[in-house]
Amino acid sequence: MEQRTVGRSGLRVSRIGLATHTWGAQTDVDDAAVQLVAFAEAGGTLVDTSPAYAGGAAQRILADLLGDLVSRDDLVLSGCAGVLPRTEPAQTTIPGPAPRAEIDASRRGLLRQLDRTLLELGTDYLDIWHVAAWDPNTPLDEVAGTLEHAVRSGKVRYAGVRGFNPWQLASLAAIAPVSAAHTPYSLLARGAENEFVPAAQHHGVGVIASAPLAGGILTGKYRDGVPADSRGADEATAAEIRHRLDERATRVVDALVTAADGLGTSPLAVALAWIRDRPGIASMIVGARDIGQLTGVMAAETLELPRAIAAALDDVSARTE
Repeated sequence: MEQRTVGRSGLRVSRIGLATHTWGAQTDVDDAAVQLVAFAEAGGTLVDTSPAYAGGAAQRILADLLGDLVSRDDLVLSGCAGVLPRTEPAQTTIPGPAPRAEIDASRRGLLRQLDRTLLELGTDYLDIWHVAAWDPNTPLDEVAGTLEHAVRSGKVRYAGVRGFNPWQLASLAAIAPVSAAHTPYSLLARGAENEFVPAAQHHGVGVIASAPLAGGILTGKYRDGVPADSRGADEATAAEIRHRLDERATRVVDALVTAADGLGTSPLAVALAWIRDRPGIASMIVGARDIGQLTGVMAAETLELPRAIAAALDDVSARTE
């Protein structure tokens, strides 16, 4: 798997990163082990985790697999802090559907979570450590100082952010050693191109695309309805998927299917190859429930999109309003 430099840092990561947010929820320990081994054997390095994934189960599963199956030194571990388990007191909350994520990006909160993550994973450092959310109750210079301290201490090699908007990213990157930034980015979510990616490039920050398959919509599996065995089969999720499958989404998925048929591959691989080749993208984080899905994801690594197809996808996915 090809490696890319993250922004203007010296860090190199695989162009496809392995998400672990399903581990401990839709993915059990055995399936997670098979995924991790296959990913590493294919040359994948970037593995994304968080104490918030599956209520902490994902991080515990990863901890059990490190060393025995895959060497810690062969991976670029990406973690975060600032999103608290609901059992801990929070300074503020992120508005949204219940349950709401509780955040605390204070120096005390961030470093306490960092120490817990390192202890749980059995490692001395994280390769990338992200502030997981913007905290309006913590001064920005305190957040910046915490990142600088974490890097100087050796517990963190590179710092990053998640859940920031463009002005928040630019404000922190101007005063702190921010090397990476996660943001949703896909054929159905191209808003990052307007300000987020330019801000990241200006500050030398590498963009890591999250949700590059738009919750599975870009795989094409929801074209004819919601499959009974899919993650979207529950009533609430199925309703959300139907809501998101508007006229534009249908056009994009149809274009992906047509391109995939012509290239002899899957819509999933075409969608990932498109996002992989966008300006400023260092990597993309993709999750899989099982090894079959992960094999399909990794097939995108060797797919080279013809310029005409990439341009056609640009056109069909562009918003006109």
